[in-house]
Amino acid sequence: MCNLYSVFTTQAAMRRAFNVERDSAGNVPHLPGIFPDQMAPVVRMHEDERELIQMRWGFPPPPKVGTQPVTNVRNVSSPFWSA
Repeated sequence: MCNLYSVFTTQAAMRRAFNVERDSAGNVPHLPGIFPDQMAPVVRMHEDERELIQMRWGFPPPPKVGTQPVTNVRNVSSPFWSA
C-alpha cells in the first residue's frame, strides 16, 4: 500500500539503527500514521555527521499538480524528479 508510514520505535533505537551522532528532533512521539505535510523524524547528514531531526514529510509537488506534498513517483520520466 502506498504512503503507509508509521513510527513506533524509540528515539534511542533510531539513533542506534542509523548511527546518529546528533539528535535535534526533540521529543518524537509514536506516530501511527505519517502523511504528507506532517512532521516526522528524518536522519540527514549535517556538518559531516548524521543528525536526527523532525521535518515536513513529502516533496513539494510539480507546479501543475497542486499544493499537496507528494511521496510517490508515478512518472519517472518527468523532469521534476531529475537532480
